[in-house]
Amino acid sequence: MDELVAWLGVQLDEDDRIARAACEYAEAEWRLDEDGATVLWWPPEPRVAEKEREKGLPVVSDRWRGQAIESSGARVAPHVAEWDPARVLREIDAKRRTLVRCQEAMLSASPMLVHFAKQTVWEMAQPYAGRPGYREERRP
Repeated sequence: MDELVAWLGVQLDEDDRIARAACEYAEAEWRLDEDGATVLWWPPEPRVAEKEREKGLPVVSDRWRGQAIESSGARVAPHVAEWDPARVLREIDAKRRTLVRCQEAMLSASPMLVHFAKQTVWEMAQPYAGRPGYREERRP
């Protein structure tokens, strides 16, 4: 089970890295425009303007930036906005706290508590089944 806990921690780290990379040139909280087809980001912080200048990009950090969702816009954009980096980072934090509590519970003398903790870790790993290193035989 320790191997599964460690593997799950790596998956959470990867989700964290991806979510933070999405914030390099945009704020973490994304919003929809009035027609629900474009995901809008709040204006970037001043540090972004510095990066734009360093990379020779046009400096647009003083205004709203938006990303149109071309394919099926009004149906896809709400999903993109709902799963913005800010939400993903909050969810990762909650999963990490749950993982710590499960590890503590697995040290318990109560067989029922140990089983519940192992089952919880297994269920937390399910969304990552398509990633390298996932092994069905780790099921408790």
